[in-house]
Amino acid sequence: MAKEDRGFASMDRNKQREIASKGGKAAHLKRTAHEWTSEEARAAGRKGGMASHRSKAAPQPATADVVPMPPARTTVPVASRY
Repeated sequence: MAKEDRGFASMDRNKQREIASKGGKAAHLKRTAHEWTSEEARAAGRKGGMASHRSKAAPQPATADVVPMPPARTTVPVASRY
């Protein structure tokens, strides 16, 4: 058996869904599945949104290692070179 032929990710999508569905149903039957309350869902969404937009909200501090770029060189018109 080749290495790429193993594992859940290499399976057919329908087979993956079938297996995942069985796992979810079994967890609910055992009463071990987590069911979100609206308050938990709201808190999780807020936390995820803050994490994904963290770099946009607060600018990154400048470090001492950053050296500003020199100004762009201007070209001399061809007629004045001679």
